Amino acid sequence: MGRKLFVGNLPFEMGETELKELFGTKGSVDSVMVMRDNDTGRSRGFAFVEMGSDGDAQKAIADLNACSVSGRNLTVNEARPRPERHGSPGGRGPRRREPRW
Repeated sequence: MGRKLFVGNLPFEMGETELKELFGTKGSVDSVMVMRDNDTGRSRGFAFVEMGSDGDAQKAIADLNACSVSGRNLTVNEARPRPERHGSPGGRGPRRREPRW
């Protein structure tokens, strides 16, 4: 069991502080990262929370999965490792980068 958790179906107005307070009731929280849209800065509706121990992570999953927050049922589970990405979309070799000027 890992300590890093995926939190989905997050209310868009919920920020890092509120999420840390919510998960802090279940154990120690090492870090919180709400994923945001690059252009607007608005939450994308999911986040990653790293708990202090495996036991705290298990407790948070058991207590907060399907918990209603601002009318939305949270999805809380263990975060999966990010898949490796090779090359460009479609797998046609390395992506060419054009100069930005």
